[in-house]
Amino acid sequence: MTIPILTIDGPSGAGKGTVSRLVAQQLGWRYLDSGAIYRALALELTEKDFLHAEIAEIVEVALAMDLAFECGEEQSVMLNGQDITDLLGLESTGNNASKIATIPEVRAALLQKQRNFKQANGLVADGRDMGTVVFPEAKYKVFLTASAFTRAERRYKQLKLKGIDANLSKITADIQERDQRDRERQFAPLIPAPDAVYIDSSNLSIQAVVEEVLSLVR
Repeated sequence: MTIPILTIDGPSGAGKGTVSRLVAQQLGWRYLDSGAIYRALALELTEKDFLHAEIAEIVEVALAMDLAFECGEEQSVMLNGQDITDLLGLESTGNNASKIATIPEVRAALLQKQRNFKQANGLVADGRDMGTVVFPEAKYKVFLTASAFTRAERRYKQLKLKGIDANLSKITADIQERDQRDRERQFAPLIPAPDAVYIDSSNLSIQAVVEEVLSLVR
């Protein structure tokens, strides 16, 4: 039996996570947030003071991670039995995750962890290389993007709502730097799969994007 897979790739802040979770809920499929895996690894490395360790040591930490996603009204991410959901949203975590994601050995170590999320009723996988590297066989593929400024504005508003001090110019610069790093890395760069449907969410509501993705699958 072929397991249906929908991949949603794109840059940080394009709305991949929210769209993917809503689509997975409506389809009754499992959800994989690949970015959370790299962010969780960044947190684990920071806690162990391993961010600048040898690659072999980083790979060892990656393989040993016990990671689980709990999807209710909101997604919870559990690392070694501890809820790390709030920590994953920190800018420092995202930047560190983007840096370690450029290491081919780390990506190879986490590849099978991601592929193990497939299950019989279907999978929605969001990330940057889901449709090109992790699940190239996926029947449904989307590349979701938005302008860097739009994504920075969204992130700025999220942080302000949480009472976190933020600077829009710095967030915009960080996003542009991360985009460039993701696009130019040698292994699994951020590019649309040749057979992906391209969606620009700059002027679309989350619900409009969800409906567009659901129409693709249905």
